[in-house]
Amino acid sequence: MVTNRIKEFRERAGLSQVEVARRARMASTNLNAIENGRLAPWPKVKRALARALKTTQEELFPTEKGGTDGQ
Repeated sequence: MVTNRIKEFRERAGLSQVEVARRARMASTNLNAIENGRLAPWPKVKRALARALKTTQEELFPTEKGGTDGQ
């Protein structure tokens, strides 16, 4: 499972998965799979998601940069 904070940032911004996917120019089904940890995103997708949510890749994917996975 790939840990991320996409849902947290998305909900804080008041955005639906469909809207974030549109802003990141990706399929909403792929965003759902990434958000739920079933699909690991490519670096290009991580950048697009960070831009869509007005944050950094490190904030969205903290475990990849030495953060904790919350378990």
